[in-house]
Amino acid sequence: MEQTLAYQCPNCGAGLEFDAEKQCFSCAFCLSEFTRDEVLAANTAEAEREAQAERQAYNEQMREYSCPNCGAEILADEHTAAGSCCYCHNPVVLVGRLSGEMKPQRIVPFRYDRDEAKRLFRKFVRGKWFVPSDFRSEAQIRNLTGIYYPFWVTDADAAGEMDADATRVRTWRSGRTEYTETSNYRIHRSGNLHFEDITTAALSDADKRMLEGVLPYPSEALQAFSMPYLSGYVAKKRNLEREQLSGEVRDRMQQYTNQLLRGTVTGYTTVSPAQSRLTIRKSRWEYSLLPIWMLTYRDRRGKSYTYAMNGYTGKVYGELPVSPWKLGILFGAVAVAVTGLLTLVGGLFF
Repeated sequence: MEQTLAYQCPNCGAGLEFDAEKQCFSCAFCLSEFTRDEVLAANTAEAEREAQAERQAYNEQMREYSCPNCGAEILADEHTAAGSCCYCHNPVVLVGRLSGEMKPQRIVPFRYDRDEAKRLFRKFVRGKWFVPSDFRSEAQIRNLTGIYYPFWVTDADAAGEMDADATRVRTWRSGRTEYTETSNYRIHRSGNLHFEDITTAALSDADKRMLEGVLPYPSEALQAFSMPYLSGYVAKKRNLEREQLSGEVRDRMQQYTNQLLRGTVTGYTTVSPAQSRLTIRKSRWEYSLLPIWMLTYRDRRGKSYTYAMNGYTGKVYGELPVSPWKLGILFGAVAVAVTGLLTLVGGLFF
């Protein structure tokens, strides 16, 4: 059975959670508030367990954990790294899942707390009449969950080149004759480029489109990873390594390079890029956890929909369900209106 980690209040011993609004760690029982350094200093035993866990390798399959607060067993899938005990609701961090090579280098702490996330969700669905009523119900909104998802954040220095064929067309008249002159050019552009914070989802499941839909995160929000930030939230660990994503990231760099170099070519009638090259001289990849508020919904046919909100910027990605009953009312109303109009028109001509 793997280790779990719970950060306790130095005053009363209850579990601590990270307060996104106040950017500190708070205790819901005695209402005390602490900085990250105060939490780590007061939980020396847990900090030592965290350090030991970083030197261990763990099985990456579904495993059982023991809640350090009540002793209950917690079952977690291979991608979950933090959550809460379903019995005592104490926030726990599954330290073996974020140790050694799996330990993130960077993290963006939540800036929007649960209340603000709920408010923005209500704003998002307001006025959308065809959304099922239970999708916006309080029971559904209570399922809104704060999750740290894994991403790779890449910086790189590169050199780019582009060759293009261009034309410049000149037209003039002399008397009653019109002349057209077409000049052909071979263009070459090259330059040094620096790429900063190219962010790529590090999960290969169905959430990848959703994860990239809430990007970007500002560079200044990235901080050195510290385990206490996970307390009170769910956290996922990566299942995609940088080698598996290097082609995707390179393609994005190439696309950015082509756009930048193409933007330097002006004053021609037509420009047709012929060839482009990218040489990556140096790159740095940092495994990072980024905050997302997520809500899933399953309709009566069993189809799943996902709503997600960037936990730092508030950017929303949403797949909205449609109520068949409300659509039926609309079609029925349209049919009645069309029938009435045809009856009226028929009465005028017959």
